[in-house]
Amino acid sequence: MSLTLSGRALCPRVSLSGVRSSTGFTRHLKRLRRDGASPEILAATIGQVPEPQPITGRRRSVPSPIPRGRLDYARLLSDPEATKRNVTERGLPFAEEHVEDLRDARAYALDVEQRLNSARAEHGAISSLFRDQHKKRDKKQAIADARALKERVHALEREAREADDELFALASTLPNFTHADAPRGAEDAAVEIERFGPPPARADDARDHVEIARRFGWLDTAASALATGASWPYLRGTFAQLEHALVGYAVSKAMAAGYEVVSPPDVVMADMAARCGFQPRDGEDGPRQTYYIEQEEGSGEPTLCLAGTAEVPLASMFANQVLYAAGLPARVVGVGRAFRAEAGARGADTRGLYRVHQFTKVELFNVTRPEESEAAMEDMLVLQKDIARSLGLSVRVLDMPTQELGASASRKYDMEAYMPGRGKWGEITSTSNCTDYQSRRLLIRYRDGDAGLRFPHTLNGTAAAVPRLIVALVENGARMRGGEVVGVDLPAVLRPFWVGPEALADGNGEGEGVVRFV
Repeated sequence: MSLTLSGRALCPRVSLSGVRSSTGFTRHLKRLRRDGASPEILAATIGQVPEPQPITGRRRSVPSPIPRGRLDYARLLSDPEATKRNVTERGLPFAEEHVEDLRDARAYALDVEQRLNSARAEHGAISSLFRDQHKKRDKKQAIADARALKERVHALEREAREADDELFALASTLPNFTHADAPRGAEDAAVEIERFGPPPARADDARDHVEIARRFGWLDTAASALATGASWPYLRGTFAQLEHALVGYAVSKAMAAGYEVVSPPDVVMADMAARCGFQPRDGEDGPRQTYYIEQEEGSGEPTLCLAGTAEVPLASMFANQVLYAAGLPARVVGVGRAFRAEAGARGADTRGLYRVHQFTKVELFNVTRPEESEAAMEDMLVLQKDIARSLGLSVRVLDMPTQELGASASRKYDMEAYMPGRGKWGEITSTSNCTDYQSRRLLIRYRDGDAGLRFPHTLNGTAAAVPRLIVALVENGARMRGGEVVGVDLPAVLRPFWVGPEALADGNGEGEGVVRFV
């Protein structure tokens, strides 16, 4: 078993280019549609659908441990222009005819299903007649007819599976529908909702967290370069202690707000990550983002990947389950290591701790009734604001625009803290309402009395992204004397979670009180 970095996709998804160009079914649909054929002619003319492209890019497809998700084809196709507009507003690389392909694939799949049902009914009728036959000649003919119909049923069952594969492949690559109130456009279209905390400190290179860490020996970049490479940090001394304190504090705040604490795995099945919506914004040829664990060829084991966020294993806890309405909302908080290839990232953001390949994160996850999900998102934001405010940070809250939303998110709030050493704002939390995007793919359902089974809404949010908080706290808390940093003041709320003495020596072993709690 070996660890590799995929160069194709964040987690296995169907190749959009493969769906559009190498699948004979879709190409034939396009030709017929271009010639003005009706849906009935499309369905009657095409014949058997070729085997679809595998759903794992360059990796061998392995059966999922849970059944295929149930996508909302009716909503995707009830207003095709709205579906196209949703894709366009998110700036995703979809072909113009993708929705038309989906419509035709749906029509074809329904036609095959109808023909299959008719053949099954006819086979059942022939079987009944066979039991009533008395003449030898009639009996032989009935047997022959039954065998022919049975073969036809089997052929139609294969055709139905393949048509459904094609339909699912086309639909599963489409993103969630965007909330009506979310801003449209690129990152600069984000809408600031509010600010809180002290006024932002003046930008100052002397407050740079990398220089402060070098001064006191809190970040070992030389060891990182030798052990793993750039952006795989060793946190030492105060930085390591601060990591543990932030995790303990964030978990305690979440538990006080009613979240159950969970220690999830950091390795997940790639299929589960895909069901959660982790797919590349720039197609399979875009930047690499996920680390995969390669299985031995022919082992038959599912493809595994390192989780980019604890959201994935936390969501997977509820997969293929039927919950009870009385048990909702189901809220959990998990501490995990997040692994991000961050391919394509360059510049100042890759320096120090701001953008790294591995980091500790405290993640919030919520499963709730659809009618309560918007209120749940606001409640999650209140908890995040409470944590950031108690840490004494200068924060702004943003309603993020469409091109900044992941595939699963209907709406997303980001909180940014001002980092004077970097001289700019930096994201420290995000909150996403994924509506029923994840629950449909993960088959999370709940029983709602006489209404039967429904798909709940899922939400996720950051309680603490540790490296970003270390950057914000150290750069804002730096104590200056004569233009030089002599120590760091940390918020007193972290003191109960601190492991070790309050007063620490500097990097040369001289002096007291480098770290203070205020």
